[in-house]
Amino acid sequence: MKMHTLLVAVAVAAVLGGCQRTSFGGLNTQQQPAPLMPAPVGGVQSGQLPPPMAPQPGEFPAAPTAPDPTAAPQTAAANAPELTREALIGRWSAGTAGASCDVFLSLTKWTGGYRAASRGCTGDAAAIAAWDVQGKQVILADSSGNQIARLYQSAAERYDGSTTSGQPISLSR
Repeated sequence: MKMHTLLVAVAVAAVLGGCQRTSFGGLNTQQQPAPLMPAPVGGVQSGQLPPPMAPQPGEFPAAPTAPDPTAAPQTAAANAPELTREALIGRWSAGTAGASCDVFLSLTKWTGGYRAASRGCTGDAAAIAAWDVQGKQVILADSSGNQIARLYQSAAERYDGSTTSGQPISLSR
């Protein structure tokens, strides 16, 4: 018992001894460092800039051309396979205006067809709230039932079309 008491006393002394304030070689930690000198400022020049140089031929690539939005749906409609609603339910990646996001299609009845939801979408795709199948096309609509886009199946698990504002849009898995 005496040995146990002695060990406890030594442990307490060691802990209390470690709690002492020590000085770091006479370093006064309360002293503030001297302020820095400001950087020298040079003079300001004024004058006219030279005129811009005209680009040389071939220096810039040709501007891209957009496909004719009126021709694509007619060609797609003639070649598109028949659709079923059951084949479309689930999560899709939507691509529009150079961005991608998630679109979820369900078979819950909703204004404009069936319930849909978008996540992380911008532009027209952000308003997707409903969907339906009409013949060979998928119709995407907003919460009021107003059409947002029409898409046709272009490959297995891929649908392409355009929004009512003329932007291309695709759904793929």
